[in-house]
Amino acid sequence: MPRCGNEHIMKKEEFEYIWTDKKRTLFGLPLSFTRYFITKEKIITRKGFLSITEDECDLYRVTDKKLRLPFFQRLFKCGTIIVNVKDVDTPVKTIDGVKNPRMVLNLIDKYVNIQRDRYGIRGRDMVGGPGPHQGNIDEAFDEDF
Repeated sequence: MPRCGNEHIMKKEEFEYIWTDKKRTLFGLPLSFTRYFITKEKIITRKGFLSITEDECDLYRVTDKKLRLPFFQRLFKCGTIIVNVKDVDTPVKTIDGVKNPRMVLNLIDKYVNIQRDRYGIRGRDMVGGPGPHQGNIDEAFDEDF
């Protein structure tokens, strides 16, 4: 069957999802149009109903994770995972109101380490970069003293 030039577009079936869930709202029910996916390489957030916005980040870029368990989410065994990522457009990724958040956090941690081993990256490799003093390091110290 001939294709019409869209060979680069990946279909949903081409991703191998390790975990997926919807954002849960009132009483822990998945009544939202926000869906989260974790593959072996990425965290994907898909928002919208008619117009869909999809954001993804590579797992090896994760620098820090935080688990937030507000009282009302805890009542329904839900929680929020906050992931800091070395990414330009989404430096903080929030996986809001999902079931079994501690299990999901452990899953993210496991695949972050697998991806970092794959690329030979450690956490210290992700920290740093140009700070407020973009020039010479000696100039930065001279300004402070």
